[in-house]
Amino acid sequence: MMGDNDVASLARRYFAASQAADRETMEALLADDFTFTSPWDDHIDRAAYFERCFVHAGTFRFQLPMKIFAEGDEAFALYETEGKPGGTFRNTELFRVADGRIRSIEVFFGFIPGARDTAAGAADAG
Repeated sequence: MMGDNDVASLARRYFAASQAADRETMEALLADDFTFTSPWDDHIDRAAYFERCFVHAGTFRFQLPMKIFAEGDEAFALYETEGKPGGTFRNTELFRVADGRIRSIEVFFGFIPGARDTAAGAADAG
């Protein structure tokens, strides 16, 4: 099992690579069986992550300090961004690591545009 600081360090290196659009570093950080999950992505694999998500790398900056809470082989990161077209955003991500590499990331954020109306309509219909 990795120490808390090692997991937090991997998360920080992940965000730095994303901000710098450093694909070589990102590829070294992500395990071969890496999966990525968000409200828009359901356990996509490493190849899909690079195709669908990493293309946005370097288009925004992470505000510092970033909050990272680590325990065992997992860490939660809470962050805000600046400079992205359309405004800033805040996310929380859960990192799971194994053998010194990031094995999975789950991203949590609020309703996507229009989802609130759809969710309310579904609740009223049920």
